[in-house]
Amino acid sequence: MTPFTLTSLTDLQTLKADTIIDVRAPTEFAQDHIPGAINLPVLNDTERATVGTIYAQESPFNARKVGGALVAQNTAAHLQNAMADKDGGWQPLVYCWRGGQRSGAFATILSQVGWRVQLLQGGYRSYRRAVVQTLYDAPLPHRLMLIEGGTGTAKTALLHQLSQLGAQVLDLEAMADHRGSLFGAITTPQPAQRMFESRVARALTPLDPDKLTFIEAESSKIGQRIIPPSLWTRMGAAPRLQINAPLTARAQFLCRAYTDLTQNTEQLGSVIDLLRPYHAASQIAQWQTQAEAAAWQSLAASLIGEHYDPRYIRSAAAKDAPIAQIDMPDLEDETLAQTAKDLIARFT
Repeated sequence: MTPFTLTSLTDLQTLKADTIIDVRAPTEFAQDHIPGAINLPVLNDTERATVGTIYAQESPFNARKVGGALVAQNTAAHLQNAMADKDGGWQPLVYCWRGGQRSGAFATILSQVGWRVQLLQGGYRSYRRAVVQTLYDAPLPHRLMLIEGGTGTAKTALLHQLSQLGAQVLDLEAMADHRGSLFGAITTPQPAQRMFESRVARALTPLDPDKLTFIEAESSKIGQRIIPPSLWTRMGAAPRLQINAPLTARAQFLCRAYTDLTQNTEQLGSVIDLLRPYHAASQIAQWQTQAEAAAWQSLAASLIGEHYDPRYIRSAAAKDAPIAQIDMPDLEDETLAQTAKDLIARFT
C-alpha cells in the first residue's frame, strides 16, 4: 500500500491510478467526492449510524468490533461484484473521510489480494482543503471575459459555440444544473454546494490562466448554489461583452430553450405565481392565460418586456460600460457560430 499526498488540485491531473474509490457512505458521497471517483461504501448510511451510536453509547471497542465485521462483509461483496473483473495490474486509489480506519481497512484487503493500492493521506478532507484553497483562500489568476445580456439573448448557447471553436469557457449554469433565472430549474436536482464547488474547481484547474476564458455574467447565486468568493471577485473585475438581439428573436429562442416548461403547464403556472410579489394581479392573470392557451411566444415576449428587461436595465446602470456591444439580428445557430468566430478573432 502506497500513501498518496494531495497538495493541490493539479496533483490529480498527474495521478497514476486506474480507479478512484470513495469508501464513504452513499450520503457522504452524494454531497461531494473527488471527480471521477466511484462509490464502494464499506459502511452504508444505516450501518455508519449504527456504529456511531455504539461508539457514543457503549464503547469505542464495541464500535470497532461491529464496524470491522461490517467492513469485511461489504468489502467481500465489492470483491465479488464491482472488482470481480479486475486483473492483477489494476491500480486503485482509495479514500474515506479522513484517510483513517474505513479506507485503511479496505486498502489493506485489496493490497493482500495483490493489487498496487494507493491510499489518499487525509482522505476526502485533504481534497476539500485543496478546493477551498483554490476557490476561497487564493485569488484566481485567470483572465475572464463576461458575456452579458438580457434574458433570452442565448448567452449559454454562445458559450457552447465558443467552446466548440476551441476557446476556453466556464459554463457555471451547467455545473449548477440550473439556467440561472426563476424559470431556470431543470429536471435534474441541483448538486450540493460542495459538489458545485468541486465542479467549478475541476473546470478551472486545466485552464491556462494566461489565455482568455469566456464566462456568462451571473448573479452571485445560480438557483440555490452560490458562486465561490474567489471566482465571484474575479468576475466582478472582468471586462464585459454586451449581447443584444431583437425582442422577437429572444422570445423565439426562449420557446426553444424552455420546452420542458412548455410541456408542463402546471409547473409553469406555479413559477409564474412566484412573480406575484412583483406585479399586479392583472399582469399575473394575463401570463397565466397565455400559458393555458399555449401562447408561448407572446408569453415569453411579455415576461422579457415586463419583468426581466426592467430589472436588467437597472442592474446594468450600476456597472461600468461594457467594452463592446454585440448586435445579433437573430439567435439561430449559424448566427451564434459566426458571432463566436468574430469574438475569438477579436479578443483572443
